[in-house]
Amino acid sequence: MAKKHSEGYLSGKESRRISKENRKITSQLEKQHKRKNVPESEYLTQMHDPNNAVEFDNLHSYFFTDAGTVKAVDGVTFDVPIGKTVGVVGESGCGKSVTSLSLMQLLQRPQGQIVEGEIRLNLGDKAYDITKVPTERMQTLRGNYMSMIFQEPMTSLNPVFRIGAQVDEVIALHDKEGLSKEDIKARTVKLLEMVGIANSEGVYRMYPHELSGGMRQRVMIAMALACSPRVIIADEPTTALDVTIQAQILDLLRNLKDKINSSIMLITHDLGVIAEMADYVVVMYAGRVVEKGTADEIFSNPSHPYTIGLMASKPVVGKKVDKLYSIPGKVPNPINMPNYCYFKDRCEMCVKGCEGEYPHEISLSPTHKVSCYRYYDRKAGE
Repeated sequence: MAKKHSEGYLSGKESRRISKENRKITSQLEKQHKRKNVPESEYLTQMHDPNNAVEFDNLHSYFFTDAGTVKAVDGVTFDVPIGKTVGVVGESGCGKSVTSLSLMQLLQRPQGQIVEGEIRLNLGDKAYDITKVPTERMQTLRGNYMSMIFQEPMTSLNPVFRIGAQVDEVIALHDKEGLSKEDIKARTVKLLEMVGIANSEGVYRMYPHELSGGMRQRVMIAMALACSPRVIIADEPTTALDVTIQAQILDLLRNLKDKINSSIMLITHDLGVIAEMADYVVVMYAGRVVEKGTADEIFSNPSHPYTIGLMASKPVVGKKVDKLYSIPGKVPNPINMPNYCYFKDRCEMCVKGCEGEYPHEISLSPTHKVSCYRYYDRKAGE
């Protein structure tokens, strides 16, 4: 029998207490979401910079589990400028996808909830704080103003419906022009052509299992672009695709972004994809942003030890090594995060002061910011 206080062991009594507390918190937050006829003034806000499409400001998204509260996103702040691509990079479980799902309000509820912070979405003539928008209003924002290309196209497409019916549904749901069935079909076929599917009429009548991975990913992109959204979230759009298809999908995204003048939030593990696609880069670790800046700044001058480790662990063409570098140690337990720098226990560049509380953000240039004690002396000098 496990001891009561052994590492990682939770008694039934303790688990029930946590569940009871969680239900209290989540039911209160759910009530807010499910309200009907909420006046627009409650979720109207002001963009800090009108040139941004989205502004994440001190975002906290938690999952209330029976073992405790998982702080998946723990105070994330960054902007997505209009017409630009922002790459969000970091290892699995660092909070990249949860940040994007928070913007779409697609967190697995009731366990997953935004508990603090703002997400300001620029609608042109006004701005909404997504964290306060009720569920019924979100239906009109998704698709029209922001849309998402999900990570795995096979699980995102419904296997029992034809491709045409699935894309038609997106257009019909968000249709404001009173289009007829024929018009909707013509628009779907045109979208399939736009994403580089040659036999668009044939694919319209096919089922997802009849298409290759690259074709399915193109269909997902067509669905995401059906209503010309202002913000496209691409959650690892090239995972499980071979290199040539990967290059085509990235080219396609870049061209379509310019065609409809939207912004892309590109989530990926692949630094090569980030280097090729992104104007700005946000590096996340354990639910926080550890470094952000323009792509040039991050690649020519990586400053946080985690970013330096990521850069060192990628293979370089023409360079022979016996073994690829890997960052030592493991990510801290998200239920019980330490009260010091989350990366300290894995860091090979620790300096005096690293024992203190979590480091705050320091500006290395107007656009380049890093959270690390190694730059505190520079700040004092300035």
